[in-house]
Amino acid sequence: MENNPKLSIYNTLSREKEVFVPLHAPHVGMYVCGPTVYGDPHLGHARPAITFDVLFRYLQHLGYKVRYVRNITDVGHLEHDADSGEDKIAKKARLEQIEPMEVVQYYTLRYHAAMQALNVLPPSIEPHASGHIIEQIAMVQQILDNGYAYVSEGSVYFDVVKYNLNHAYGILSNRNIDDMLNTTRELDGQEEKHHPVDFALWKKAQPEHIMRWPSPWSDGFPGWHCECTAMSKKYLGEHFDIHGGGMDLIFPHHECEIAQAVASQGSEMVHYWMHNNMITVNGQKMGKSLGNFITLEQFFTGHHPLLTQAFSAMTIRFFILQAHYRSTVDFSNEALQASEKGLERMLEAYARLQHLTASPASTVDVKGLRRRCEEAMCDDLNTPVVISNLFDANKAINTVADGKGTLSGEDIEELKTTYKLFIEDILGLQQENVADKSKDAYRKAIDLLLNIRLQAKQNKDWATSDRIRNELTEYGFTIKDTKEGFEWSV
Repeated sequence: MENNPKLSIYNTLSREKEVFVPLHAPHVGMYVCGPTVYGDPHLGHARPAITFDVLFRYLQHLGYKVRYVRNITDVGHLEHDADSGEDKIAKKARLEQIEPMEVVQYYTLRYHAAMQALNVLPPSIEPHASGHIIEQIAMVQQILDNGYAYVSEGSVYFDVVKYNLNHAYGILSNRNIDDMLNTTRELDGQEEKHHPVDFALWKKAQPEHIMRWPSPWSDGFPGWHCECTAMSKKYLGEHFDIHGGGMDLIFPHHECEIAQAVASQGSEMVHYWMHNNMITVNGQKMGKSLGNFITLEQFFTGHHPLLTQAFSAMTIRFFILQAHYRSTVDFSNEALQASEKGLERMLEAYARLQHLTASPASTVDVKGLRRRCEEAMCDDLNTPVVISNLFDANKAINTVADGKGTLSGEDIEELKTTYKLFIEDILGLQQENVADKSKDAYRKAIDLLLNIRLQAKQNKDWATSDRIRNELTEYGFTIKDTKEGFEWSV
C-alpha cells in the first residue's frame, strides 16, 4: 500500500479533503445507512448504493481488507418525523393485513434484486434493526447512566441541551443549538419532551402499535437514530473509519448518531463522514406528490408517464457515475439517452480492444492512462474524470481498429488491463447480457404494438384497436388504458 497513490476523501465533519489513513491498516471499517424497506427501491436508494460500492471496490483495489456494513431499517422509522406518527412498515402491514416482517422480507428481496441488477456488491454484513434490539436497549441505558437522557411516560429522550453544555451538538451539520431552539416548532403529542430538539431513544408503544419489545422503561421500540450507532459499534467497534449515506441524513440522523456515541462511550466513533448529494428529476426534488417519483423497476421497464423508454440498469449506473458523488444529479429522458449512447460507445471500444492486432510500434499515444485514472479516483473518487480519460483512450482504440494507426503489443496489454480494472472492477460496469437485451427488445415490441393500437383508437379504427387488445389478452397480457396512454403486464 505504500507504493499506491494516496486516497483523499472529503470529510463532511472537517469540511475539507483529507488523506485517508485507516485506524487499523490494512483493515478498514465502513458503515453505510441502508434502506427502510417499506416500498419499492427507487433512485434515492440507487445513488448511495452505487457511490459506496465504488468506494468499497476502490479500497479493496488499494489493498485494504474492508468490512462493509450496510443496515436494513425495519423498525422505528415513523411517518411524521423521527419521534411521532405510525411506523412506516407497521402501517404497510396494517393496510395490507399481513405481518410486518412479510413487508420487510418482500421489499428487502426487491431491494437486493435491484442492487444485483445495478451490479452493486453485497456488503460484508447486512444487519437488521429489528435483530439488534438488545444492543439498542443497552446503548440507551448507557446514555441514561451517563446523564444525557431522561425517562418520560415510558419513553426515553436524549437531552440535547444538557449534552451541548459539555459537547458540541451540531458539529456535523454546522447548526447552532440556540437557533434550533428558537426555530423548532412544537409538535402535537411531544409534551413529554423537556425541549423540542430532544429526540427519542426509546418510544413507549401505543396499544395499537404492532412492533414492540420489552425494555426496562416500557413495551416499545427504539428510536430511528439508535440502530446505526448500536449496530456499527457491534460490528466495527467503538472507533471505525468511514460512515456514509445521503446528504439528507446529515441532520438529524447522523448528527444524532454522533451525540449518541459520545454520550454512551465518551468519544466520537467515526473518523470520516462521507455523503452523496441529492437526486432531482427534471430539475425538481423527487417526490410522490409531484408525480416524479420513479422506482428502479419503472426505469427498467419504462412504465412511467415521465419516461419515453426503458433504461437498463447499467445505463442508470453509468449516468450516476458521470457526476461526482458530491454534486447533484438531475434525471431526464434526454440525459439518460445521452448516457445510454455514451455507455454503448465505451463498451464497443472495450470490445474492439480485445481484437486489436499488435504492431512493432505505436503510432497513437495511450501512455499514462492508468496513472491518470488512479489520480482521479484518489481525488475524492472523481469518477467523471475517470470516464473522461477512458473516452480519450476510446479514440485511440477506434483509430487503430479502423486501420488508421498502430499499437504495440505492450500498449495493447496495458490498455486491456487498465480497461478491465476501471470499467469492470472499479466502476462496476458490465456488458448487457443476451437475456437482458432480449427482455428489452420484448418490452419495446409490446410498447410498439400498443402505440399502434393507441394511434388506431385516435383514428377511430376500432377494428385494429380491438384486434391488438384482444389478441394480446389471449396471449396472457393485461392491458390498462390510462390518461397518459397505457400500462401492461403479463
